[in-house]
Amino acid sequence: MSAKKFRIADLISIKGKLDLGLTLVAGAAGLDKVIKGSEINRPGLTLAGFYEFFAFDRIQIFGLGETAFLHGLDDARKREVYEKLFSYDMLCCIFSHGERPDDIFLDFSEERGIPVLLTGLETTRLITLITHIIEEAYSPSITLHGTLVEVFGIGVLLTGKSGIGKSECALELIERGHRLVADDLVEVKRLDEYLLMGSGSEIIKHHMEIRGIGIINVRDIFGIRSVRNRKRIELVALLEEWQSGKEYDRLGIEEEVYTILDVDSPYITIPVRPGRNIPIIIETAALNRRLKKMGVFSASELDMRIQNWMKQEGAAHD
Repeated sequence: MSAKKFRIADLISIKGKLDLGLTLVAGAAGLDKVIKGSEINRPGLTLAGFYEFFAFDRIQIFGLGETAFLHGLDDARKREVYEKLFSYDMLCCIFSHGERPDDIFLDFSEERGIPVLLTGLETTRLITLITHIIEEAYSPSITLHGTLVEVFGIGVLLTGKSGIGKSECALELIERGHRLVADDLVEVKRLDEYLLMGSGSEIIKHHMEIRGIGIINVRDIFGIRSVRNRKRIELVALLEEWQSGKEYDRLGIEEEVYTILDVDSPYITIPVRPGRNIPIIIETAALNRRLKKMGVFSASELDMRIQNWMKQEGAAHD
C-alpha cells in the first residue's frame, strides 16, 4: 500500500463526480484519523449487542435499518448502547439517506472525538463511492516522462528521448481532433490488477512545451474538447530515431508488451525520420488496437491466409 495517508478530512473535501456530499455534525477532533483500507462496516449486529469481530477501525455506515433501530430505543437504552459502542475508537460514522442521529449519539461522538457525517446518498451508492475513492487513493502509482493522448478512444502513451518529437506529434493529433491527457510528466495509477490510469500533474495540466514557441495551454487554444483529465493506458508507443541496419517489426504478428506497475500493455516501436508522418501512424496503431480488442488480428489473419494459400499451391503441384 502506498505511503500516502488518506484522512477523514480528505474524504470530506473531495469535489466533482465523487463528491459524497458529506456534512460534519460532530466529532471534529477526529478528522485527522487515517483511513487505512477501503473496507467498510455496517454495525447492525454490533448495535444489537454482538461485539465479537466488531471492525471498529473501519468506516461505520448507518443505513436506514441501523438508524431506525436507534430511533426505536428509549433514552436509557440509547445511553447503554452508545456507552458500549463508543468505548471503541471508531474511525467515523456516516449516516446515509439524509438521516440524522439523535443528540445523545452526537454528544458521545463529540466527547470521544469520533466524526459523525451525514449524506443524502443512498447506502449502496455511498458504499460504492467510498470504496472506489479509498482504493484509488492508495493505488500504486508512478510518474513517467512521456505524453499521453486519447486517439480514437484509445489511451496512447508516447515515450522516447527528450527532443524526439513527442509533444509535436501530440500537437498534430490534437489538431486532427484527438485529445491531450498529459504532456512531459504522466502520473500513472494501477487501479486494479490490470488497469492503468494516466493523468497529468495538477500544476501543469493541459499545458504543453513546444520548442520554438514555449509553453501553451491546449485547452485555451483548441477548446475544452481537446483535453481530458485522465485516460486508461492501452498502448505504449516508443518514438526513436531511425537506426540504419536495425530490424523493425514489419508484420506485427508477435505483440510486445511494456510493463508499468506490474501491468503489461501492448508496446510498439516507431522509428522516426524525416518524411514519416508519425501522427498518422499513431492513429493507425490506435485503430488497430481497437480492432484487436474486438478480436480482429489483421496480421495473424493475413499470415493464416498466406499459409493456406501455400498449402493449396503445394497440393496442386503434387
